[in-house]
Amino acid sequence: MFDIDRWREIFQSMGKNKLRTVLSGFTITFAILLFTLLFGVGNGLLNTFKKEFAKDSMLSIYIRSGFTTKPYKGLQSGRRIEFKNEDLAYLTKEFDGKILGISPRIIRQLQAKYKGEQNSYQVRAVYPSYQVLESAEMMKGRFINQLDLERSSKIIVIGRMVEKDLFGTKSGLAKEIILGGMSYKVVGVFSDPGGDNDERIIYTPFTSFQKLYGNSDVVETFGLTYNPKMSVDEAITFGNMIGKKMKERHNVAPNDQRAIRIRNYAEGNRNVSGMMFGLNVIIMFIGIGTLIAGIIGISNIMVYIVKERTKELGIRKALGAKPSSIIGMIMMESIFITALAGYIGLLMGTTILSLIGDSLEKYFIVNPSVDSSVVIGATIVLIIAGTIAGYLPAKRAARIKPIVALRDD
Repeated sequence: MFDIDRWREIFQSMGKNKLRTVLSGFTITFAILLFTLLFGVGNGLLNTFKKEFAKDSMLSIYIRSGFTTKPYKGLQSGRRIEFKNEDLAYLTKEFDGKILGISPRIIRQLQAKYKGEQNSYQVRAVYPSYQVLESAEMMKGRFINQLDLERSSKIIVIGRMVEKDLFGTKSGLAKEIILGGMSYKVVGVFSDPGGDNDERIIYTPFTSFQKLYGNSDVVETFGLTYNPKMSVDEAITFGNMIGKKMKERHNVAPNDQRAIRIRNYAEGNRNVSGMMFGLNVIIMFIGIGTLIAGIIGISNIMVYIVKERTKELGIRKALGAKPSSIIGMIMMESIFITALAGYIGLLMGTTILSLIGDSLEKYFIVNPSVDSSVVIGATIVLIIAGTIAGYLPAKRAARIKPIVALRDD
């Protein structure tokens, strides 16, 4: 393998047959380049799906109230369904063991002021467990805790963009801001994978909000996360059971879809998983097709190369070269060209993806990239195919008698 004379012969052969070398290398380079681009674009589409569903926990279920559209048990349609604090206790007890965390929620649009800066933001009154529902990540300070709920503390947790709007480059942590005409202390700043819009949200303790704005026990929405051990189908059944129980509790017709609405992320997860699986199958199918095309190409070229070199091989055999030596030389040349061309194809593919990656976002392709191990694996497949394709005709050529090979046209 490390015989310097053998490698010198290989490079001399490649140098004397530049066109043959370039053509065989181009076949591999093009196959790996196309393979890299296809997988990169496919991964970019998968990243788009993941980004869209990264805004909230995939184990989330939201329960919203509305107006009845059907009469039921002597009650007229058009009733406003109102959730109360007691519904929180009911859900927690009824589905104990299946619910990981649950939070009531009230949403208001309020004006926030700090010195000369002011803006309108969505304020959400929640429990500490709501942080998981929204996938909020703390950058500074902390999120709402249980003590804040018990004390009905006038504290807030603001998004990164809220801090930027009101405080500029300075930190908003521990500052007092006026929110809806009342003073609140900033105890934390969070980021959110949902982007700028989700980072222009303010969180405050649910108990504080109920007392300060209405002094009632009304809840607009419940958000919960369920046990991750549930399968997608089990999670969907679980969400349907919650809807059924809440309709029974509030005297809502079973087929009334507007009075109590359940948004179960498991349903979207199943649809997206199906789409991602289909996309993966398509990408894999195209990738395998590309590899097959490359294998056919390199096989044809190797057969042609061996046939073209029949006379040369006859001379080598007449001079005393062993058949194994002749076969080994052809194999090493084939492997070297395939590996080098495959690396060039990989390098070109990744470079192109990095250059055009940002411009593809408008086509819903985010961060197109490919795992190097996948492309290296494809290159190894081509190397093996090229080796096999070269070995068979090389073995036949090595068996030809020198006098017959020298007569070959």
